[in-house]
Amino acid sequence: MNTESHATELDWVPSCGVQLRKAGVRFDAVRVDGCAGRLIAEAMAQMTLGEPGPVVEEVRGRRAVYFLVPVGSTGHRSWPDGVTRLTGEAGRIAFIPVPALSGWTWPLRWRHQPGTTRQLVHPLLLRSTLLAWAAGDLGVLAELEENPPAPPIHSGE
Repeated sequence: MNTESHATELDWVPSCGVQLRKAGVRFDAVRVDGCAGRLIAEAMAQMTLGEPGPVVEEVRGRRAVYFLVPVGSTGHRSWPDGVTRLTGEAGRIAFIPVPALSGWTWPLRWRHQPGTTRQLVHPLLLRSTLLAWAAGDLGVLAELEENPPAPPIHSGE
């Protein structure tokens, strides 16, 4: 696959900087703030052999982590406290920040970039991981808590 065809598949990713994308059009998002979001993202990466789907993180403020999930996949399910669903459901309007793949995107960056398969984060795996976290059934997360992963390094920042 060449760079041009990959860019076409990811036309929702801005070519530079950061843009807001309306939830419910291409994807929805689940936001988890702080260290918990980063630990969940890394647990998901371990469970999916490094390809959890697109995950955006904020490097300041509430240090939010946004897991991009398929449209409509977060409804009709209970989510743990501290989880914010960003959806385009009836009566709701939400916007999701999306950084460019490279260059200056502060205060956002990709924790896990979108792959060429156009696969989003699997909502049931995400929900199960969050529920295990909330219940204290840490499993793989216990080791991550003791040895937190270093933030990913991306060229162009």
